[in-house]
Amino acid sequence: MKMLVLVPKVTGRVMYVFDLVLRQLLGLEFDLTTDAEQFKAFEGPKLHYGTQHLGDEPFVKAVDLLFERHIHEQSFRTNEFEGTVAPFAVYGNGNLIPFDMFAASFFLVSRYEEYLSQVRDQYGRFRAESTWMFENGMLQKPLVNIWAKSLGIKLKSVYSDLPVKQPKFTFVPTYDVDAAWAYKCKGLYRTVGGFLKDLASGDRERIRERHQVLRGKRKDPFDSFDFQFELQKEFKLKPIYFILCGEYDTNDKNIPLRKEAFRNLIKHLGDYADVGIHPSFSSYLDIDKMRREIDNLSEVLHRPLTKSRQHFLRMNLPRSYQKLIELDISDDYTMGFASQAGFRAGIADTFRFYDLENDMVTNLRVHPFSLMDGTMRDYLNLDVEASLQLAKQLVDEVKAVGGTFIYLTHNETLGGEQRWVGWPEMYRQLLEYITQ
Repeated sequence: MKMLVLVPKVTGRVMYVFDLVLRQLLGLEFDLTTDAEQFKAFEGPKLHYGTQHLGDEPFVKAVDLLFERHIHEQSFRTNEFEGTVAPFAVYGNGNLIPFDMFAASFFLVSRYEEYLSQVRDQYGRFRAESTWMFENGMLQKPLVNIWAKSLGIKLKSVYSDLPVKQPKFTFVPTYDVDAAWAYKCKGLYRTVGGFLKDLASGDRERIRERHQVLRGKRKDPFDSFDFQFELQKEFKLKPIYFILCGEYDTNDKNIPLRKEAFRNLIKHLGDYADVGIHPSFSSYLDIDKMRREIDNLSEVLHRPLTKSRQHFLRMNLPRSYQKLIELDISDDYTMGFASQAGFRAGIADTFRFYDLENDMVTNLRVHPFSLMDGTMRDYLNLDVEASLQLAKQLVDEVKAVGGTFIYLTHNETLGGEQRWVGWPEMYRQLLEYITQ
């Protein structure tokens, strides 16, 4: 059963967002038309998206956003809608929904506001606190999913036979390997430098720990991989590992890829899970350096790489995604914030990147994550119990709309040492909650 949608004009933005909302989220097949007579004569389910209500058919009043090609400051009013705050409020009789949900969804998913604001944090990242969602208390709501679900219910009430799908909740655990080991395989200069730094700070416990690890008397505190494998088997997880393998630098401190132990670990991870590139901090917008890192990791795994997540979540729109596309990366997992938990693109589902600069949809699939261990521990200063409660809250939000919950953690965190005491237990409890 196909739905017919009447629109004032068929644009790239219109096709993109209707495909996202109707086809991907609601499972509905549809055709777009600008012919009002064809629309009136159509006897199947239909939806009118425009400025003037024609008759009794479901009607969503449109604003200008989807019919524009340029990028400019958006001025809009908001409306409260079913527990959310929604932009692009519309008024008048016959509106199915009191805001233009298609324009609002496009505004969030395209990350429109990130093209406009020049406010960045110390690492050049767009600030979570600068988003419309954060300012309106909506960052921890998967708004696009919530709105789509409501639209499906309203359409179903008019067309009872309409095959609106019931999406199923999925969970994707991801691990960033910024440093495979705290002490092992660091090389002579870094090892000696580490001892000298510990001596200068008077950190006797760290000196003892480093010495024991290097003598093989104690497990490296970052080596939580066996624990991860146990969890994957117990909870039937299908994780993705993102490996940092750039050259040593201030913010890139993984093991050198020439080290045989590190290469063997990468191959071992590749036997258990998908592996993607973790482009280094210093490769930010440097396509040649990023290409070398991808090629080097691909050579270790003996297969091409298609998945990526930027180190430090250092991303610039649209430049970062344009470069990934040029490097044949098909799936990116960077879409999330370091300083705040929630839904950076307002959605808990995969979507295709819409390049606003070129006003076109691309084939790069964006997989937004909603929570990172460092966000809770380092930015929000939450203890283990409060972190678990926040994680459960976000899981509940995603489960309610049948979305995908992507969690970002690190092997260091799951080692449970020093600042991460109690976090392995927290992660196990979260997995139990997710999979129950």
